[in-house]
Amino acid sequence: MEGRTYTADAEPGDEVTVAGWVHEKRDLGGIAFLILRDTSGKIQVKFEKDEMDDDLVETGLDAHRESVLSVSGTVKEEPRAPTGVEVVPESIDVLAAADPELPLDPSGKVDAELPTRLDNRTLDLRKDEVKAIFEIRAEILRAARDTFRALGCTEINTPKIVATGTEGGTELFPITYFGEEAFMNQSPQLFKQLMAGSGLERVFEIGPIFRAEEHNTPRHLNEAHSIDFEGAFCDHHEAMDAAEAVTTAAYDAVAENCEEQLEALGMAEEFDVPDGDFPRLSYEEALERINATGELDEHLVWGDDLSTEAEHVLGQEVGEHYFITDWPSEVKPFYIKDHDDDEELSTGFDMMHPRMELVSGGAREHRHEKLIEGFEQQGLDPEEFEYYTKMFRYGMPPHAGWGMGAERLVMTVLELENIREAVLFPRDRQRLSP
Repeated sequence: MEGRTYTADAEPGDEVTVAGWVHEKRDLGGIAFLILRDTSGKIQVKFEKDEMDDDLVETGLDAHRESVLSVSGTVKEEPRAPTGVEVVPESIDVLAAADPELPLDPSGKVDAELPTRLDNRTLDLRKDEVKAIFEIRAEILRAARDTFRALGCTEINTPKIVATGTEGGTELFPITYFGEEAFMNQSPQLFKQLMAGSGLERVFEIGPIFRAEEHNTPRHLNEAHSIDFEGAFCDHHEAMDAAEAVTTAAYDAVAENCEEQLEALGMAEEFDVPDGDFPRLSYEEALERINATGELDEHLVWGDDLSTEAEHVLGQEVGEHYFITDWPSEVKPFYIKDHDDDEELSTGFDMMHPRMELVSGGAREHRHEKLIEGFEQQGLDPEEFEYYTKMFRYGMPPHAGWGMGAERLVMTVLELENIREAVLFPRDRQRLSP
């Protein structure tokens, strides 16, 4: 909008045009106030009724909350105003009138349940604390990209419509693709490995993934975003270093650049940045520590996956970000490489927040014969993945990588109770619109 001034930039003595939403109004008889809100903040508009044109006053004060106005006038210093200044209007245009009945209250004075908020996300994001989540999310993704570039990675974009699932199974969304069956991709795993074997060597991607999750929990989604890394000539230790670097960079960036947003969320005084030296526990050590607490009904034994309850118990015990390494080969996907000196033990790892898993990764099997064996052991037909397996016959270097849930990262950084709060328009078992 030509000539527009953001409310945060309005200084006493300026002649400005500010534009935004009617946040609230106060009519005190001979004098009235309108609070106008834009993305930068709020500003008070003052109406002295006896000294102003009746039509001007009527236009401003008749506008319902959340109507969009353009106000032109002079900025005056006013210590009693919410931001220390106010606009004395000379003209007001109603750019878009709002209905008097709103499905939720953007001022936040009246709480709304999460389903109502998600049904009316546009209104919901007019609240400072909700807007802050997505401004912080953007900063986290910026920090991740900068960290990957510092690690020598090239950003890539891989297909989201595929002929075969990354890992097979029931978590696939089938679609019809010009008369043929296809699927929404669960992960960029196979494609990013192929790129690690190309001249790019080190790559990353931040993009959507699709999983037909049966779970309908506060931490599961059917459409999520994955932060992925894959590096040629990297082992699982270097991959863990990269995951640690991206995570700590996210916290550092939020602490350094999002003070206003943390204040809106009530976190400015207590936001802790991890020190970047995450403990690395073997799977065997993890089982021992969980069992030693006595919190579970049954002892975990070798080969058990960790339930949500087990993760919670171990998270409470460790009390910070940590890795679980050296998982049994049988519980990790076919593309995870085993240790050279012990085929029962994989190089697979998970990076955990005390509340939940954030990252799954490991060194990859780069030897063609071993890769084919892995397919067969997990009941998958290698011929269905020939586009992937054949490239391992043409010089595939050792490589390692991981995938991190972007929403889970935001959720844990901001201590959100439900992962849907970190998504603009969530997709889950019940929600396909908006």
